[in-house]
Amino acid sequence: MENLKSKRFVIRKSLIGKGMVIEFKDYDGKVWKYDHDKVYEACKERFDNLPSFNKYKSYTQTYNMPKFVRALGDEVLVP
Repeated sequence: MENLKSKRFVIRKSLIGKGMVIEFKDYDGKVWKYDHDKVYEACKERFDNLPSFNKYKSYTQTYNMPKFVRALGDEVLVP
């Protein structure tokens, strides 16, 4: 798996299937690491139904890990 440091939570169409682990620091300073492909697969229907995801080919959350991803827990988070 390859690591990518980001300034925010992001799911990008261009990263699907690349085996990326994304690392970012939230607004409170907590560092989050997640498996990009696992998050996408677990929430694929949600992302694919967002008009902005289809238009801009990405989904971002600037200040924190989205609640729906936090709810997935160990399934997508990387220690």
